Amino acid sequence: MSHPAPAQSAPLRFRIQKSFHQATPPFFVDVNAEVQPGITMLFGHSGSGKTTLLRCLAGLLAPDRGFVELNGQKFFDSEASLDIPASQRQIGFVFQDLALFPHLSSEDNIAYGLFRLSDEQRRGRVDRVLEAFRISHVKNRHPGSISGGEQQRVALARALVTDPQALLLDEPLSALDPATKSLIMDDLLAWISERRLPVLYVTHSRDEVFALGHSVIALESGKVIARGSPRDVFSGHRHQSVAEWGGVENVFVGQVEAHHSLQGTMTVHTGQIELEVPLGRAPVSESVRVGISASDILLASQEPRGLSARNVISGEIHSVEQRDATVIIKIDCKGTTFEAHVTPAAVESLHLQKGSTVWVVIKTHSCFLIER
Repeated sequence: MSHPAPAQSAPLRFRIQKSFHQATPPFFVDVNAEVQPGITMLFGHSGSGKTTLLRCLAGLLAPDRGFVELNGQKFFDSEASLDIPASQRQIGFVFQDLALFPHLSSEDNIAYGLFRLSDEQRRGRVDRVLEAFRISHVKNRHPGSISGGEQQRVALARALVTDPQALLLDEPLSALDPATKSLIMDDLLAWISERRLPVLYVTHSRDEVFALGHSVIALESGKVIARGSPRDVFSGHRHQSVAEWGGVENVFVGQVEAHHSLQGTMTVHTGQIELEVPLGRAPVSESVRVGISASDILLASQEPRGLSARNVISGEIHSVEQRDATVIIKIDCKGTTFEAHVTPAAVESLHLQKGSTVWVVIKTHSCFLIER
């Protein structure tokens, strides 16, 4: 479940333009966005510009043009020749490789950015964040002698102990096992929610997007290709790379056969079957790609009648495979294979097994066109 942004507003606003003319091929980042309090997930394929964007926001890399504004304060403005150093931006940054100092204890790593405070103030802040991230027991140990999850907690604690006004996270949990990741997510959410921080969080995990994010920004080749809530980004019309990243199980290449403007639909011919999908811009005879999530496909053991769903296609079950609490059913429909995800209870009640005849039922608006 996604988490709503806190009501109080202290947004991170930016427009970042950065060219890499010497890259092969040349690369250009151009992103204009606003990050509200809460966690905004940032994703895209490797090389899409995610880390470049974070480094520009943190002040570790100078943009060519644009601005960075946090809670009404400008940190970068190319028109005003303003570029506040990273150490003065009040933006926390957790690197993918953590960048902990191996010769310092966990406590000293966390306290590293608090040199301006008195000893008493420094100890108070460090103790609070050690307790919040449940790592008081490793305060005197060096990074090399603690677990990966504990190292990750130390890195997060170091970024948060300075009370930043925003937080940048570059795949902070990618190397952790699911159980450890889940515990750290809970602690991170509690800290961020209490302080109402805007957070930009780079991830390649769909699970992290839905567990942590209240909004999503998708990048490709340095540009925003989708933004919105996790549900908005991963449903409806979507870009091909978003569909690939989001794990859309059914993607078919077909040809537009007819438009039905009054009904707001069109017919797409793929293989030996036809699908009725929402009306798009593609003209008749043009090739299109249609995506359907496996969880949006219904199965019937008898031919259904009187349905509002426009796509009812007979087929034969090719395989049945159970993965945890989900059963993956693959159905051959005249040479086109559909993948459907159902519950074990549905398998039992419908007597679904390899070789059985079933009807695939798909609502028109469960089909979406994938942009190239």
